[in-house]
Amino acid sequence: MTDVAARVDAVRGRIAAAAARAGRDPGAVTLVAATKLVAPDRIAAALRAGVGDVGENRAQELLAKAPALAALTPRWHFLGPLQRNKVKALAAWVTCWQSLDRLALGETLARHAPGARVLVEVNLADEPQKTGCAPRDTTPLVDALRALGLAVAGLMAVPPHGEDPRPWFARLRALAAAAAVPELSMGMTDDYEVAVEEGATLVRVGRALFGERPQSQAPQQ
Repeated sequence: MTDVAARVDAVRGRIAAAAARAGRDPGAVTLVAATKLVAPDRIAAALRAGVGDVGENRAQELLAKAPALAALTPRWHFLGPLQRNKVKALAAWVTCWQSLDRLALGETLARHAPGARVLVEVNLADEPQKTGCAPRDTTPLVDALRALGLAVAGLMAVPPHGEDPRPWFARLRALAAAAAVPELSMGMTDDYEVAVEEGATLVRVGRALFGERPQSQAPQQ
Protein backbone atom coordinates (compact mmCIF):
# COMPACT_ATOMS: atom_id res chain seq x y z
CA MET A 1 0.00 0.00 0.00
CA THR A 2 2.94 2.31 -0.60
CA ASP A 3 0.85 4.21 -3.16
CA VAL A 4 -1.55 5.30 -0.41
CA ALA A 5 1.32 6.46 1.79
CA ALA A 6 2.79 8.44 -1.11
CA ARG A 7 -0.59 10.02 -1.80
CA VAL A 8 -0.95 11.00 1.86
CA ASP A 9 2.43 12.71 1.74
CA ALA A 10 1.51 14.53 -1.48
CA VAL A 11 -1.81 15.79 -0.11
CA ARG A 12 -0.17 16.94 3.11
CA GLY A 13 2.42 18.81 1.06
CA ARG A 14 -0.27 20.58 -0.94
CA ILE A 15 -2.14 21.49 2.24
CA ALA A 16 1.06 22.94 3.67
CA ALA A 17 1.72 24.95 0.51
CA ALA A 18 -1.83 26.32 0.46
CA ALA A 19 -1.59 27.24 4.13
CA ALA A 20 1.70 29.03 3.49
CA ARG A 21 0.13 31.05 0.67
CA ALA A 22 -2.57 32.17 3.10
CA GLY A 23 -0.17 32.87 5.95
CA ARG A 24 -1.64 30.02 7.98
CA ASP A 25 -0.17 27.25 10.11
CA PRO A 26 -0.65 23.95 8.20
CA GLY A 27 -1.04 22.27 11.57
CA ALA A 28 -4.38 24.07 11.91
CA VAL A 29 -5.81 21.99 9.04
CA THR A 30 -7.02 18.44 9.72
CA LEU A 31 -6.98 15.98 6.84
CA VAL A 32 -10.07 13.76 6.95
CA ALA A 33 -9.74 10.74 4.66
CA ALA A 34 -13.10 10.27 2.94
CA THR A 35 -13.42 6.50 2.62
CA LYS A 36 -16.71 5.85 0.85
CA LEU A 37 -16.30 2.58 -1.12
CA VAL A 38 -12.66 2.27 0.01
CA ALA A 39 -11.56 -1.17 1.24
CA PRO A 40 -10.42 -1.46 4.87
CA ASP A 41 -6.87 -2.46 3.90
CA ARG A 42 -6.40 0.79 1.98
CA ILE A 43 -7.88 2.79 4.85
CA ALA A 44 -5.45 1.00 7.16
CA ALA A 45 -2.58 2.08 4.90
CA ALA A 46 -3.64 5.72 5.24
CA LEU A 47 -3.89 5.37 9.00
CA ARG A 48 -0.41 3.85 9.17
CA ALA A 49 0.83 6.77 7.05
CA GLY A 50 -0.29 9.17 9.78
CA VAL A 51 -3.89 10.01 8.89
CA GLY A 52 -5.87 10.03 12.11
CA ASP A 53 -9.32 11.12 10.92
CA VAL A 54 -11.55 9.06 8.65
CA GLY A 55 -14.95 10.01 7.25
CA GLU A 56 -17.81 7.87 5.96
CA ASN A 57 -20.95 8.91 4.10
CA ARG A 58 -22.99 5.79 4.75
CA ALA A 59 -23.94 4.28 8.08
CA GLN A 60 -23.71 0.68 6.89
CA GLU A 61 -20.17 1.19 5.58
CA LEU A 62 -18.95 2.81 8.77
CA LEU A 63 -20.49 0.09 10.92
CA ALA A 64 -18.85 -2.59 8.77
CA LYS A 65 -15.40 -1.00 8.67
CA ALA A 66 -15.03 0.43 12.17
CA PRO A 67 -14.60 -2.87 14.03
CA ALA A 68 -12.05 -4.09 11.49
CA LEU A 69 -9.96 -0.93 11.93
CA ALA A 70 -10.46 -0.44 15.67
CA ALA A 71 -6.89 -1.46 16.55
CA LEU A 72 -5.60 1.53 14.58
CA THR A 73 -7.85 3.88 16.60
CA PRO A 74 -9.13 6.17 13.85
CA ARG A 75 -11.32 9.13 14.70
CA TRP A 76 -14.49 8.52 12.70
CA HIS A 77 -16.42 11.40 11.15
CA PHE A 78 -19.91 10.91 9.75
CA LEU A 79 -20.16 12.98 6.57
CA GLY A 80 -23.32 12.06 4.71
CA PRO A 81 -27.07 12.49 5.14
CA LEU A 82 -27.96 11.00 8.50
CA GLN A 83 -31.16 9.15 9.34
CA ARG A 84 -32.32 9.40 12.91
CA ASN A 85 -32.77 5.62 13.19
CA LYS A 86 -29.05 5.10 12.50
CA VAL A 87 -27.77 7.36 15.28
CA LYS A 88 -27.89 4.84 18.11
CA ALA A 89 -25.79 2.26 16.26
CA LEU A 90 -23.27 4.85 15.07
CA ALA A 91 -22.86 6.57 18.44
CA ALA A 92 -20.33 4.04 19.71
CA TRP A 93 -17.95 4.85 16.86
CA VAL A 94 -18.40 8.42 15.64
CA THR A 95 -16.14 11.14 17.02
CA CYS A 96 -17.50 14.02 14.94
CA TRP A 97 -20.90 14.30 13.27
CA GLN A 98 -20.46 16.60 10.27
CA SER A 99 -23.97 16.62 8.84
CA LEU A 100 -26.33 18.00 11.47
CA ASP A 101 -28.88 19.98 9.48
CA ARG A 102 -32.05 20.02 11.55
CA LEU A 103 -33.14 20.22 15.16
CA ALA A 104 -34.97 16.87 15.19
CA LEU A 105 -31.75 15.09 14.28
CA GLY A 106 -29.94 16.98 17.02
CA GLU A 107 -32.55 15.87 19.55
CA THR A 108 -31.99 12.23 18.61
CA LEU A 109 -28.23 12.64 18.80
CA ALA A 110 -28.44 14.35 22.18
CA ARG A 111 -30.33 11.31 23.53
CA HIS A 112 -27.89 8.70 22.24
CA ALA A 113 -24.60 10.65 22.37
CA PRO A 114 -24.89 13.45 24.95
CA GLY A 115 -22.35 16.19 24.42
CA ALA A 116 -21.37 14.91 20.99
CA ARG A 117 -19.09 17.03 18.81
CA VAL A 118 -21.04 18.20 15.77
CA LEU A 119 -20.82 20.44 12.74
CA VAL A 120 -23.86 22.09 11.19
CA GLU A 121 -24.17 21.32 7.49
CA VAL A 122 -25.17 24.36 5.43
CA ASN A 123 -26.75 24.21 1.98
CA LEU A 124 -24.99 27.35 0.78
CA ALA A 125 -26.89 27.75 -2.50
CA ASP A 126 -30.24 26.35 -1.28
CA GLU A 127 -29.91 23.49 -3.79
CA PRO A 128 -33.00 21.27 -3.57
CA GLN A 129 -31.06 18.05 -4.18
CA LYS A 130 -28.74 18.64 -1.22
CA THR A 131 -29.15 18.31 2.50
CA GLY A 132 -28.13 21.12 4.83
CA CYS A 133 -29.84 23.98 6.58
CA ALA A 134 -30.51 27.25 4.79
CA PRO A 135 -27.81 29.88 5.36
CA ARG A 136 -30.28 32.15 7.15
CA ASP A 137 -31.04 29.35 9.63
CA THR A 138 -27.42 28.62 10.52
CA THR A 139 -27.02 30.64 13.71
CA PRO A 140 -30.48 29.72 15.09
CA LEU A 141 -29.72 26.03 14.52
CA VAL A 142 -26.29 26.34 16.15
CA ASP A 143 -27.90 27.96 19.17
CA ALA A 144 -30.65 25.33 19.38
CA LEU A 145 -28.18 22.45 19.17
CA ARG A 146 -26.04 24.02 21.88
CA ALA A 147 -29.12 24.27 24.06
CA LEU A 148 -29.45 20.49 23.73
CA GLY A 149 -25.96 20.10 25.20
CA LEU A 150 -24.24 19.24 21.93
CA ALA A 151 -20.73 20.58 21.31
CA VAL A 152 -21.24 22.57 18.11
CA ALA A 153 -17.70 23.01 16.79
CA GLY A 154 -18.33 24.56 13.39
CA LEU A 155 -19.91 24.36 9.95
CA MET A 156 -19.63 22.06 6.95
CA ALA A 157 -20.63 22.59 3.32
CA VAL A 158 -20.16 21.44 -0.26
CA PRO A 159 -20.23 24.28 -2.82
CA PRO A 160 -22.35 24.01 -5.97
CA HIS A 161 -20.82 21.66 -8.52
CA GLY A 162 -19.10 23.34 -11.44
CA GLU A 163 -18.85 26.78 -9.87
CA ASP A 164 -15.85 28.64 -8.52
CA PRO A 165 -15.75 27.38 -4.92
CA ARG A 166 -13.87 30.34 -3.47
CA PRO A 167 -16.82 32.70 -2.92
CA TRP A 168 -18.85 29.85 -1.41
CA PHE A 169 -16.04 29.00 0.99
CA ALA A 170 -15.81 32.67 1.93
CA ARG A 171 -19.54 32.69 2.59
CA LEU A 172 -19.27 29.68 4.90
CA ARG A 173 -16.43 31.41 6.75
CA ALA A 174 -18.63 34.46 7.27
CA LEU A 175 -21.51 32.30 8.52
CA ALA A 176 -19.17 30.59 10.99
CA ALA A 177 -17.99 33.95 12.29
CA ALA A 178 -21.58 35.09 12.75
CA ALA A 179 -22.41 31.90 14.64
CA ALA A 180 -19.20 32.12 16.71
CA VAL A 181 -17.92 28.65 15.79
CA PRO A 182 -14.26 28.00 14.91
CA GLU A 183 -14.26 24.91 12.68
CA LEU A 184 -14.80 24.99 8.90
CA SER A 185 -15.12 21.65 7.12
CA MET A 186 -14.87 22.51 3.43
CA GLY A 187 -12.85 21.32 0.48
CA MET A 188 -12.61 17.95 -1.27
CA THR A 189 -10.17 16.47 -3.78
CA ASP A 190 -10.79 19.05 -6.50
CA ASP A 191 -10.80 22.15 -4.31
CA TYR A 192 -9.20 21.48 -0.94
CA GLU A 193 -6.27 23.81 -1.63
CA VAL A 194 -8.63 26.72 -2.29
CA ALA A 195 -10.54 25.75 0.84
CA VAL A 196 -7.35 25.93 2.92
CA GLU A 197 -6.60 29.35 1.47
CA GLU A 198 -10.10 30.42 2.52
CA GLY A 199 -9.80 29.18 6.09
CA ALA A 200 -10.75 25.49 6.13
CA THR A 201 -9.80 23.71 9.34
CA LEU A 202 -10.92 20.30 8.04
CA VAL A 203 -10.67 19.05 4.45
CA ARG A 204 -12.44 15.87 3.32
CA VAL A 205 -10.25 14.16 0.73
CA GLY A 206 -10.98 10.81 -0.89
CA ARG A 207 -9.92 10.41 -4.53
CA ALA A 208 -6.54 12.13 -4.08
CA LEU A 209 -5.71 9.60 -1.36
CA PHE A 210 -7.24 6.40 -2.68
CA GLY A 211 -7.69 6.83 -6.45
CA GLU A 212 -10.82 6.69 -8.55
CA ARG A 213 -14.00 5.01 -7.37
CA PRO A 214 -16.66 3.35 -9.55
CA GLN A 215 -18.06 5.84 -12.04
CA SER A 216 -21.64 4.74 -11.32
CA GLN A 217 -21.43 6.17 -7.84
CA ALA A 218 -22.43 9.66 -6.73
CA PRO A 219 -19.81 12.43 -6.72
CA GLN A 220 -17.20 11.64 -4.14
CA GLN A 221 -15.70 13.53 -1.28
